[in-house]
Amino acid sequence: PASGNWLNIADISAFEGLANPDGGLVDSNPYSVTAIPGMRIVADAGGNSLLKVSSHNEISTLAVFPPHMFEVPPEGLPFPGGPPPGTIIPIDAVPTSVVQGPDGALYVGELASITTGEANVWRVPADGGTPEVFATGFTAIIDIAFMPDGSLLVLEIFKNGLLAGEIAGDMTGALIHVMADGTRMEMVSDGLVAPGGLALGADG
Repeated sequence: PASGNWLNIADISAFEGLANPDGGLVDSNPYSVTAIPGMRIVADAGGNSLLKVSSHNEISTLAVFPPHMFEVPPEGLPFPGGPPPGTIIPIDAVPTSVVQGPDGALYVGELASITTGEANVWRVPADGGTPEVFATGFTAIIDIAFMPDGSLLVLEIFKNGLLAGEIAGDMTGALIHVMADGTRMEMVSDGLVAPGGLALGADG
């Protein structure tokens, strides 16, 4: 409230414990929230779900994001005890960002990949439903935003993959501009060290 006092309106982790929308391990990490008229939308990275908190502070599920099926490459994974080459393993979606697009739909970026090019930006109707892939081929998305002209900004926390960041120490991120026709341009990468968020100024 304007008073500056805290007001607890919704317990996302408790909802995950009760509902567990994706049916996997009970895990909650409400990583991103956006407010639209009459509701707040929460991307639960741990629960692989998109949740709505109504004006009456009731929580419901808008969408669940499916895992990616990843094939371990011939050289294996760069850590001991990993599954052998050729093994198909599920990689959680891990939705890390949600914004409302120019068309009123909700757009969600996902961490998803342990290697490069596996992460999607999903489109979800504002009233919920099955997610549809809006754009793909990204790596470890940590945030997204729409420009005033309707084009999309995608921020990658580790442009060379989570394994490169967490094991090899390559913390290089990237900010990518996706034009309306799908054309992509890397706006900046040098100097972005594990970037954690994106905000758009009044001047665009």
